Amino acid sequence: MSRIGKKPIGIPKGVDVKVSGSEVAVKGPKGEIKKLFSPYVGISAEGDAVTVTRTADTKQVRALHGTTRSILASMIKGVSEGYERTLEITGIGYRAQAQAKKVMLTLGYSHPVEYALPEGITAQVDPKQTLITLKGIDKQVIGQVAANLRALRSPDAYKGKGIRYSGERIKLKAGKTGKK
Repeated sequence: MSRIGKKPIGIPKGVDVKVSGSEVAVKGPKGEIKKLFSPYVGISAEGDAVTVTRTADTKQVRALHGTTRSILASMIKGVSEGYERTLEITGIGYRAQAQAKKVMLTLGYSHPVEYALPEGITAQVDPKQTLITLKGIDKQVIGQVAANLRALRSPDAYKGKGIRYSGERIKLKAGKTGKK
């Protein structure tokens, strides 16, 4: 039995979980998320807890057991507390601006880069224009948007210029040695 999969998920106050077959809808103060799960994993919401069981004992179903429980736990946390991811921009002239549903980035290219944010994700940029804070209720979407923004100009290995996750450490290479 999966150690993670067999742990029940507590439902906080103000969060409503509805299970219909293999589809789960979680509604809370921050919003609503619906996901379709594998029919090989049973999900039941009773009282103030959600439990996940498996229907078979094959390798694939055992793998789905813990994964399904983790996804459900992140859905419940997302609608009650929300998720936040911060990106740092490093480099001279590199900056960001948040507009209605997009982020405008100046990253050393000959043109500004415009990134359209998906539904449910908001971006805030600090006054120095070097920190981007992404907020939303879906952990997977937040992570994907952060990865897409980082891929626009990932940190280079010599000077560390580019977009990095907050707290990410970049190991810089030693460059050329000059004449003595």
